[in-house]
Amino acid sequence: MELPDFMSYANKFSQSDFVDKISRVAKRAGSKLVYAALILYYTLQSDKISVKNKAVIIGALGYLISPIDVVPDAIPIVGLGDDLAVLLYVLKTVWTDVDPSIKEQARSKLAQWFDEDEIHEIDDLVS
Repeated sequence: MELPDFMSYANKFSQSDFVDKISRVAKRAGSKLVYAALILYYTLQSDKISVKNKAVIIGALGYLISPIDVVPDAIPIVGLGDDLAVLLYVLKTVWTDVDPSIKEQARSKLAQWFDEDEIHEIDDLVS
């Protein structure tokens, strides 16, 4: 799958739209997508990440939020697949800059929406 130019979606990102989207699609999206999105969201707030990486994160989160993307989110099963691909691509790009406390913060937030067995699906996210 070729990734879209997700940087063109940077202007679509806002914190309130992110929170709204994640809370609406959490169960349908699955724990991996939500965990990746939360890690990127919390990493964006860190002062330990470069401006370049923040720009890439904003583009990816903007892509997630945007209702207009390569595969519309309304299409069952595959609708969020392109969003997950973009999030994982960016997450792998910035993974070495992600503080362990951010991973734990994202995992704690995940526990509000998912059962423990669903949360275990994230263990191999970036391996």
